[in-house]
Amino acid sequence: MLLNILAVIAPVFLCALLGYGWVKKGLAFDTPFVTRLVMEVGAPCLIFSTFMEISVDMAAFKQMALASLLAMIVFAIIAGIVLRLAKLDQRTWLPGQIFPNTGNMGMPLCLLAFGNEGLSLGMTYFMVSTLFALTLGMMISSGKLSVRELLRNPIFYSVIVTTGCLFTGLRPPQWIENTSKLLGNFTIPLMLIAMGVSLARFEITSVRRSLALSLLRLGMGFAVGVVLAQLLGLSGVARGIMILQSSMPVAVFSYLFAVRFNRSPEEVAGTVVISTLLSFAMLPALLWYVL
Repeated sequence: MLLNILAVIAPVFLCALLGYGWVKKGLAFDTPFVTRLVMEVGAPCLIFSTFMEISVDMAAFKQMALASLLAMIVFAIIAGIVLRLAKLDQRTWLPGQIFPNTGNMGMPLCLLAFGNEGLSLGMTYFMVSTLFALTLGMMISSGKLSVRELLRNPIFYSVIVTTGCLFTGLRPPQWIENTSKLLGNFTIPLMLIAMGVSLARFEITSVRRSLALSLLRLGMGFAVGVVLAQLLGLSGVARGIMILQSSMPVAVFSYLFAVRFNRSPEEVAGTVVISTLLSFAMLPALLWYVL
């Protein structure tokens, strides 16, 4: 079991360490370019190629989509109450509590821990989380809903095309499948390296607050994942993915929103860093539990 856990953790840690060391060594890394390349090309292609390549159980797909949606609703309710009691600004801190890092950190773990089946279910969670982050998350941070941002994001169209193919049974030409697979293959390594770069560049300005909010994100995520998996009757890989993705740290999305709408980005960056470091420390126990 320990070797299995190490086989999952080591690639994630080493890829992130590569990004961290790259920046600390003073080498150039164009984060905006890499982020845009991953979100607008890599991730959409990875979503499409993965679901086209493997046999997907539509019942499991729908169940995971529902589970991830319910998780975000519960996250929003619990975190909203806690933040109100703590007298913290909802627009600054709520997005980071609702949307875990299901992409940079979650998807690699799903793949390494549960194989292609885990990746497809983990990607289902990621799709739902991303679509709501681009709508609800941005609405919370900005104070207004921007459908335009969603319509400009290629992941939205990738989800529509992929879902349409799954429900209708249509298959794209082989050259499209091969191209999307080739482009999608760079997504997970780049996500991990970019996460390491972010950890090297972000600074922590308020340790106590960042630590408290990081513990809220991780503790709430695990508890909600376990409870919802039980209530929805999830078992096997689906149960593991639900708990794993729900337990991920604060997503970089929250920092990007904070920067764009001037919502204390330095402090939000602290929650990204601390929650990610804590998540790495807790991964052995988390993987032991879900495996």
